[in-house]
Amino acid sequence: MNTSPADFAARLRARQRIIGYWVVLDNPVGTERLAGLGYDYICVDAQHGLLDYKGTLGAMTAIDARGTAAGMVRVPANDGFWIGQALDAGARGVIVPLVNTAEEAAAAVAACRYPPLGVRSYGPMRSGLRVGPAPAEANQQVACIVMIETAQALANTAEICATDGLDGVYIGPSDLTIALGGRTSTDTSVAEKFEAALAKVAEEARTAGIAAGIHCPDGATAAGRLAQGFTFATVSSDLVHLEQAAAAHLRDATA
Repeated sequence: MNTSPADFAARLRARQRIIGYWVVLDNPVGTERLAGLGYDYICVDAQHGLLDYKGTLGAMTAIDARGTAAGMVRVPANDGFWIGQALDAGARGVIVPLVNTAEEAAAAVAACRYPPLGVRSYGPMRSGLRVGPAPAEANQQVACIVMIETAQALANTAEICATDGLDGVYIGPSDLTIALGGRTSTDTSVAEKFEAALAKVAEEARTAGIAAGIHCPDGATAAGRLAQGFTFATVSSDLVHLEQAAAAHLRDATA
């Protein structure tokens, strides 16, 4: 599926079909193996994942060791410090959570770009080995994606998607389901409203000419979302699959 990690941002901006995987565990060797399976990107979750900055740095190094997948980071918050740190570690893109307005989206974009396009501070201690390192080159090679996961963000989707320099939007299904009135993160009673929200986000992104992504519980769901108009999708996570595989083997062994 993938080409070169250096092409990731360009492919994302061109709305090409891209499939990724989600990592929440601080397990560089496991992440390295995942990065060689053929996914276009591996996204490390620094917001809800079980790893700190050293873990994120180790994951980016492990991903680059395979040389086929692009390393991404979901940062803890829409803050220049977290965004800059993830990019300095070598991430080729960031997913920024809880972005509710076009102004907040613009701040995320600015944090991803060196002057004069943004406010990113220059200190690519590791990223300079892989991304850029000239500021203008790094600006082109780094993708900025913001999450649509609240009622406020859904109301402002068109304005967010129109933000200058923004490369994509990303649906957080759990938070969006709760924001739409769900009692749990998978409450099917709001399924109709949820599907309408997804269609709205995908269409607004298409109109703006930016990428539209979504997190999915499995590959079949990812295929369905891509067929609906999303341009990139992430499949499950390492922790979920570890538990599922272990449970399946236990069932087989005790049948």
